[in-house]
Amino acid sequence: VGLGNPGPKYRYTRHNVGFMVIHRWARALGVRLLSRRFEGKSSFAGFQDREVLLLCPQTFMNLSGKSVKKCAQSLGVRTEEILVVHDDLDLPLGRVKVAKNGGDGGHKGIQSIFECLGTREFSRVKIGIGRPRQEEPIHEFVLSPFYREDRAAVETTLQKAVHACELFVSHGIQAAMNGINRQ
Repeated sequence: VGLGNPGPKYRYTRHNVGFMVIHRWARALGVRLLSRRFEGKSSFAGFQDREVLLLCPQTFMNLSGKSVKKCAQSLGVRTEEILVVHDDLDLPLGRVKVAKNGGDGGHKGIQSIFECLGTREFSRVKIGIGRPRQEEPIHEFVLSPFYREDRAAVETTLQKAVHACELFVSHGIQAAMNGINRQ
């Protein structure tokens, strides 16, 4: 599940890196997120010998849990099979961290998923977006595009995040943490 906000206004904002990762992975897998199920855009895709569902909730960030819950209930997905990809202000730009369980760090999308699922027992790929350098308020910073000088680093980071998703699916959460967090 990639977190973000729907619509062209938000497409390239820091808060939408979760969407960016899922769309990038979908392209690599040869699928497009065309289905409108679960209050989101989604598609099934084959990865190695597994079937995965790629989902980008269209409920806006703060209500992401509604979409995740609908999907999990409809498909009978266990929470430990869910991987959520999202931005993280507390990680420097370019850093990717894979985590199991944990807190929300003030992230409203993660809070919504906690509330709707009633648990924190899912895994995450956190993508560092850093902190404002130009003293913008946080809400403006996350809803703005990356600084021009950071765009090359963002591309590398998105690829690393896709790799983290692949490791999670193919080898599990521990392998993903080991492979990504020490980089």
